[in-house]
Amino acid sequence: MMNSVFGAMSTDMAIDMGTFQTRILVKGRSQAEHAPSAVAILHGRDGERRIMAVGSEAWDMLGRTPNDIRVIRPIRDGLIAEFDVAEALLRHQMVQIQGRRLWVGPRVAMCIPYGTTEVEKRAMRELAEAAGARTVHLVEQPLAAAAGAGLPISEACGQMVIDVGAGHTQIAVISLGGIVYSRCVKVGGDHMDTAIVRHIEEHHGISIGTVTANQIKKELGTALPQVNGRSLEVKGRDVETGFPRTVTVAQVDVGAALQEAVQLIIDAIVASMEHTPPDLAADIAGTGIVMVGGSALLEDLVRAVSHATGLAVVVAEDPTACTVKGAAMALQNQALFRAVAG
Repeated sequence: MMNSVFGAMSTDMAIDMGTFQTRILVKGRSQAEHAPSAVAILHGRDGERRIMAVGSEAWDMLGRTPNDIRVIRPIRDGLIAEFDVAEALLRHQMVQIQGRRLWVGPRVAMCIPYGTTEVEKRAMRELAEAAGARTVHLVEQPLAAAAGAGLPISEACGQMVIDVGAGHTQIAVISLGGIVYSRCVKVGGDHMDTAIVRHIEEHHGISIGTVTANQIKKELGTALPQVNGRSLEVKGRDVETGFPRTVTVAQVDVGAALQEAVQLIIDAIVASMEHTPPDLAADIAGTGIVMVGGSALLEDLVRAVSHATGLAVVVAEDPTACTVKGAAMALQNQALFRAVAG
């Protein structure tokens, strides 16, 4: 009885806490709310820590803070790296969305990586509960992503979904509502940003920050480097003189910087195909591969994967929101929930 009363007063939420962004989709809404998974912490002289900013405001501070303020990204590879900071981030997002009604905790579907241990699952449940959730259901990311991308996950047909996120790339072969095979490689958008920082320092002699590298990746990043006229003026600190300096970076340079990360992703996909049961591999040859995640939007990554596998490859519509949409579907559809929830 009480659960029915609380359910009428609260709002169901699907939550995907990613390394780069946290996305929340509320029941009845078509678009997910999202903000960077970042919190700015002020370290007082007495050792006390105080939250200065959360989300976009904290992300804008990255690389620009004094010594007593630190910008923390509390989620690594889809798991909690700093519990207290992650709780503050999630609570802030939930209050922003649900408003002052948060005292009536929502029912939450929380996305977790496939292969998460029982200890890690307990930590994710406790995180959501500490942030204000009334009940918590855990949903495996590959299944949620596949459902959110519109794949028929409950059918007896092999489907391959590749989630290229900020912290890692997860490849899963799905059939009959379960994961038949999964492989995870710790290469994603963050690693690409780091590769760009290193490449520009080595080849152009300037140091840049993570935010600048991320912007370069969005504007010039490519999985298949080629000489063209596209370039970007990049400002940074000269590694020798320490003074500000501007250089022109061509797309072919950025593509070269990303080659190692792209090749690691492709190698993992090829290895996954080799370990897929023959009948499911035959299904995938017909259905193709679906890619989701923010880094799936890297220019020409689809062409590179298609060339390596010989299969049709597509990026799902709204690839960054597929996982949270699938988790929301699990809460709304009990039959799908039994297939998806972990």
